[in-house]
Amino acid sequence: MTNEGSFDPKMLESLVCPISHQRLDYDAQASELISKSANLAFPIRDGIPVMLVDEARKLD
Repeated sequence: MTNEGSFDPKMLESLVCPISHQRLDYDAQASELISKSANLAFPIRDGIPVMLVDEARKLD
């Protein structure tokens, strides 16, 4: 089960999208990191961002 409260948003300073190499936005409600440039949402599981393209959800 995902623990949304354990993700540290300061990690966003170090993380970039693995496809576009652009910055990510944090969606706390969905517990995802959003790459607007690649149109993908990467899940955060147990406070750890899963930055694998195969695990990402395509945005509509």
